Amino acid sequence: MNERHIEDWKPVIKEVIESKAKELTLLGYGEVTPETVWDCLLTKVWRKETKLMLHQVVEDVFHLSGHVYMTYLTMETYQSDDLMATIAALTDM
Repeated sequence: MNERHIEDWKPVIKEVIESKAKELTLLGYGEVTPETVWDCLLTKVWRKETKLMLHQVVEDVFHLSGHVYMTYLTMETYQSDDLMATIAALTDM
């Protein structure tokens, strides 16, 4: 199979992403959604990639660790907290 842009593979591997979300939930990582798994992969795993083959994308989903997922969530929380603090500081003026 040919290389495609990563976003093009998302509908093809929908069940794989859902399976990873269920796995992370069963391992105790809270309510994990397929969308957060996909966003984590885009941000952490494929940040420099634009095109991959299907087997590479599926392999990356299967190899996504809980540690990488939690690091992603932590960074997202810090970034959103900073944004909210900035908005609050601007609105208080």
